[in-house]
Amino acid sequence: MALDFLSSLFKKKPKEEPTPTTPEPMEVEELEEEVESRQENEQITQILERINEIENDIPRIKISIDTLKKQIQELRDDIDRLDKTIKDVMMLYEVISQEINPFKEQMGQENPLTSEIQELRKELEDLKLEIAQIKNDIKVLAGYGVDLDSIIYEVLAEV
Repeated sequence: MALDFLSSLFKKKPKEEPTPTTPEPMEVEELEEEVESRQENEQITQILERINEIENDIPRIKISIDTLKKQIQELRDDIDRLDKTIKDVMMLYEVISQEINPFKEQMGQENPLTSEIQELRKELEDLKLEIAQIKNDIKVLAGYGVDLDSIIYEVLAEV
């Protein structure tokens, strides 16, 4: 045992092989990684700041949108009221223009429908007068004792 101990002391120590040390490339890689890490951290920080700004702006934007919606609805209501008012005014204009329009006769001559309506009105008035005359004639005939039933049957048979 002692011999082994002494031989181990006097034995030549094998030279340790130099380990290939490339401290510079390791440091460059570490520096590159550190630079990339810092850049990523800066980007994350910027993104977080922007997110905070957006989160702060959201309530103001929501209030603005609600205000705009309310204004748009008010404008719609105003437009509806104006539309109704314009329709009422147009109806009033039509009524007044039919009664007071000095150019009514000229317009009637220019529009064929108006002239047809005027002709139909005249024919209707003529028919009303004729019916009134027939009623009067029937009353007179009934007063003289004429048999109206037989006359009516004869007229209906001819038709």
